Amino acid sequence: MPNIYFEDFIDREVKTFGSHHVTAEEIVDFARQFDPQPMHLDAASGAASLLGGLAASGWHSCAIMMRLVCDGFLLRTASLGSPGILENRWAAPVMAGDVVSLRRTVLESRTSKSRPDMGLVTFRFELVKPDGTQALEQVCVVMIGRRNPGARLA
Repeated sequence: MPNIYFEDFIDREVKTFGSHHVTAEEIVDFARQFDPQPMHLDAASGAASLLGGLAASGWHSCAIMMRLVCDGFLLRTASLGSPGILENRWAAPVMAGDVVSLRRTVLESRTSKSRPDMGLVTFRFELVKPDGTQALEQVCVVMIGRRNPGARLA
């Protein structure tokens, strides 16, 4: 049962959620299945690449971010899905041994004109390291149910 609704997201609000310790084993496991480039499969190949060591696939970083989004708030939200990702940028590699967390910024929230039972929230999600380095930035829109759909639109 959701306990977070559209009305709970405040423009420009920033919150940080969770953490995930990235291991060499999970980097290699993900790469074997989904992105078998050498720098994701082998420490020596990673060290010889521009990344400088065994690095998670960008898509692995996105999957970690999604897990942190779900655990942090989305699974408790009246989410109705997403029409898509507006921007995705890999800013720094996620390396074996890194601990990353999710920073969420509400960029904009607006009620739907065609569906008064929901609102649209534009988020900036960032995967960040303890020193503040941004590894991944994603901007997306999520459709979220309103707590009181019969209330007047603002």
